[in-house]
Amino acid sequence: MEIIRLKTKKLDERAHMPVYASETAAGMDLYALTPVPVIIRPGETVMIHTGLAMEIPEGYAGFVYARSGMAVKSGLAPANKVGVVDSDYRGEIMIALHNHSDQERVVEDGDRVAQMVISPVQRAWVVECDTLSDTERGEGGFGSTGEK
Repeated sequence: MEIIRLKTKKLDERAHMPVYASETAAGMDLYALTPVPVIIRPGETVMIHTGLAMEIPEGYAGFVYARSGMAVKSGLAPANKVGVVDSDYRGEIMIALHNHSDQERVVEDGDRVAQMVISPVQRAWVVECDTLSDTERGEGGFGSTGEK
């Protein structure tokens, strides 16, 4: 496994540095930074501060995912499903946390609210064309590969 250097700056001395929960975890936990508990009503999205900025190396991106336990147990997950942090972004990492449940939820300072996976990215050279090569699947859409 390749390990890269991820320069991380605390924008607030109270911020929690990201932590991998286990030796082989793919994502590092991101923690809420809030002076008071944040109430998230059903169906509401609230921006949660982390108090961190990162220098993601060129050729990589940070992908922000839900923490599975939090999403399943409390219905809280990133509103955009997967957040993408580009390597040229230097602002604060924020989590748009959405409450999918039918009950109010509370986020406290130091709660683990999301996880970030650092992954290499490949850019594409987009070429306009009039035809595409044929495949067995062709234009079959959602669920078409499971049909018989």
